[in-house]
Amino acid sequence: MTRHDTLKVVQPIFLVGTGRCGSTAFHRTLGTHPQLMWLSGFAEEFPYRPRWNRWAVTAMGSRTLRRVFGTRIKPGENYGFWHAHAYGFAEPGRDLLASDVTPRVRRQMHAAFEPMLTARRDRLLIKLTGWSRIGFLNEVFPDARFVHIVRDGRAVASSLLHVNAWQWRGWYGPYSWRYGPLSAEDHAAWERSGRSFVALAGLQWKIHTRAIEAARRGLDASRFLEVKYERFCEAPLETCRRVLEFTGLRHSPGFEREVATTRITDMTHRWRRDLSPEQQALLTGLLREDLLRYGYDVSS
Repeated sequence: MTRHDTLKVVQPIFLVGTGRCGSTAFHRTLGTHPQLMWLSGFAEEFPYRPRWNRWAVTAMGSRTLRRVFGTRIKPGENYGFWHAHAYGFAEPGRDLLASDVTPRVRRQMHAAFEPMLTARRDRLLIKLTGWSRIGFLNEVFPDARFVHIVRDGRAVASSLLHVNAWQWRGWYGPYSWRYGPLSAEDHAAWERSGRSFVALAGLQWKIHTRAIEAARRGLDASRFLEVKYERFCEAPLETCRRVLEFTGLRHSPGFEREVATTRITDMTHRWRRDLSPEQQALLTGLLREDLLRYGYDVSS
């Protein structure tokens, strides 16, 4: 493909979630669809060489090469790419809005993504966690499709509590993390908990989930889909078919075979083993309203 043959970005697909929500497993599973182009480690290491990412992802269409390099070349968030093309995008202190987009960044993002596309892999699949950045992305790509991966907030909080400080900055407290100051309501709840890190992890899920809810109100309903992690673990093929229908991706028997043979590690109930009854009760009380809104069981 020559420079003059560069394809335009049409209906890119963005997976958004709170982090620790199961989006990585879903991203890697969906990424085996032959129509999709995604960010590999090449985009992270060589952000100004988008064609190198194209070659790497295209190579993963070969089952033989995937067996050899599949553990090294795989879909990821790869924020080094975003550092190069959208300043501040990777680690903003609040959710990003349409008003944060400058003409220069819009041009840079299209120029970075378009050389990655091929006649076969003509749709982008991008995963982002933490702040959804939906308003920003919708301004740059007004025909984008957004898939929200939802997971029980208590499970997300438990997962955050069992990683190191370089993975979860909540260990430094809400004054040093990347999610802005707590609201008066959330700060009072955190104080009542004795400044519990368990409570703070739950509040992070609540903050990010509500930010996604606020951002989706600016979209036509036909461009936003909610997928539960728990349902994906239970019925991965059915879930992927639903996403394909929503995004308009082509039916692919090979993709369905990949999904059917992929091992999905179900971590749905691990939080009940990893947290004490008191910690579970704290999170359930703190997040009750939001958990109920998403249909999660809040009984003891």
